[in-house]
Amino acid sequence: MRGFVSLVGAGPGDPDLLTLRAVDRLRAADLVLYDALVDRAALRHAPQARWAYVGKRAGRHSIEQETIERVMIRRALRGERVVRLKSGDPVVFGRGGEEALALAAAGIPCEIVPGVSSAVAAPALSGIPVTHRGLASAFVVVSGHAEEAYGPVLRSLAPGAATLVILMGIATRAATSAMLLARGWPADTPAAVLFSASRPDAFAWRGTLAGVASAPRSEAPGIIVIGATVALASQLQTAHEGGQRAAAR
Repeated sequence: MRGFVSLVGAGPGDPDLLTLRAVDRLRAADLVLYDALVDRAALRHAPQARWAYVGKRAGRHSIEQETIERVMIRRALRGERVVRLKSGDPVVFGRGGEEALALAAAGIPCEIVPGVSSAVAAPALSGIPVTHRGLASAFVVVSGHAEEAYGPVLRSLAPGAATLVILMGIATRAATSAMLLARGWPADTPAAVLFSASRPDAFAWRGTLAGVASAPRSEAPGIIVIGATVALASQLQTAHEGGQRAAAR
């Protein structure tokens, strides 16, 4: 009897941002394979399952992607319900598509359970809308880990044409900001670097595109946001924090 695999998005970090479907799949799981940025508190929804850490972080030893796929296939062939729990959304730089293809090739039924992507959640929680009437009618999300990934997109984007969200780009922030400046983006374009979105230790740097290269670094996961809507943060963050306090009462 063949099992089933759910590729589940865990959201940006706070377990309260799990979807109802994600919680349902965790409750029914026999095995949960979870990523580095998944808050372990999310695993409380899977009390009957075995848990296995398969996370990947830059510069650290990690399990090979092919090994993760083999484990999912092997367990599903035993009839188990497997949850592959990924930070954010499974198919936003999460290799969810690769894993779904590997499962399909092995004849394993699977589903993708969307999650709240940090690409929109991190800015929103910091008072930055990625789109806003009169300021930005589009947003672009790129991976900043290597120039071959972000270069073609940044070089094709007209200055100020969209809010730019850079994931996994803290280490390359000097190169990406230099590329944008060389492409004609104004040096005073509002910019922010957001760390540990939705977590208790969340913090943010706000400044301009010219200052991104000298923004602080941290071991915490970070996201870079560049564009006119960043300037709204000072107003919206105050309202957001007031709303959180009111909701907690």
